Amino acid sequence: MPTYICQGRYSREAIQGMIKSPEDRTEAVSKLAESVGGKLLSYYVTFGEMDFLLIVEGPNEQAMAATVLAAAAGGGVTDLRTTVAMTAAEAKEAFKKAGELAGSFRAAGQAR
Repeated sequence: MPTYICQGRYSREAIQGMIKSPEDRTEAVSKLAESVGGKLLSYYVTFGEMDFLLIVEGPNEQAMAATVLAAAAGGGVTDLRTTVAMTAAEAKEAFKKAGELAGSFRAAGQAR
């Protein structure tokens, strides 16, 4: 299954609610990923520009889009960014394929 990295921020209201009643969001996020056939691999609360980082295996982009949209619709998270991640072995295969394709591709503005 593809791996996705998702980062985002908690809304002001979510932060206020979690201060009043602290909670570990791991179970809720894990259940959301599982509901589309995925698996939460890691969940971190982060400092800096983003408030959290998730690493999730998911069946496809549509499933991940659905989970991100569902989370955003709840109003507790904002500024979501999702990135598809490849292992080093997968990247090696992509570079290999790119090498095979590069010789037959004409870049824009270059004469034939």
